[in-house]
Amino acid sequence: MMPTALITGASRGIGAAMSVALTTRGYEVIGTSTSGSDTLHALDVKDPAAIKELAEKLSDTPIDLLICNAGLYLDRGQSLESDYPADMWAEELAVNVTGVFLTIQAFLPALRAAQNAKIAIISSQMASHTRAPGGSYIYRASKAAALNLGRNLATDLKPEGIAVGIYHPGWVRTDMGGSAADITPEQAAGGLCDRFEGLSPATTGCFETWDGKPHAY
Repeated sequence: MMPTALITGASRGIGAAMSVALTTRGYEVIGTSTSGSDTLHALDVKDPAAIKELAEKLSDTPIDLLICNAGLYLDRGQSLESDYPADMWAEELAVNVTGVFLTIQAFLPALRAAQNAKIAIISSQMASHTRAPGGSYIYRASKAAALNLGRNLATDLKPEGIAVGIYHPGWVRTDMGGSAADITPEQAAGGLCDRFEGLSPATTGCFETWDGKPHAY
């Protein structure tokens, strides 16, 4: 029986590339996007009811690998003196933190129904306290929160054999990363999928780069 992977934010960029890479590796891939399509389930991770609805719709499908990839970066280039409005904080945190937690929470029964299930949270090197060049306060705070979330979930889920990994995908040539970035979505996806294969209860709680380097918290 083919293992099943669920990827949020799979319509483009790293999410779409991971869908292709995991399909090539023998997974049945279920992808989501905010608006949905012929091949993707509609899911706005800011909407708790939509998350629950999709989990109920897929309740008969054990999930071997849940990848929380959907994310927002709205505050690039904001001014400390006059920008970073409260509604921007609310929206970005709703996607990058609350949406990650509620997705994992809703799909716990499906993860528990699989053997040796894994959860991958796509965070960023900008989550690390070792990288503090200033700016992008909302994105940095949200990714740091997602990192902390993953670390604590790893502790709670380890007794059940569910492993949790947190990953920096690299600086990737996507709409978010820009055209000057270091690597392609395909390179990032290939490296990340290698990391997912190596994830286990023995390594749960890891924070790693796309190419397998441990990252400082």
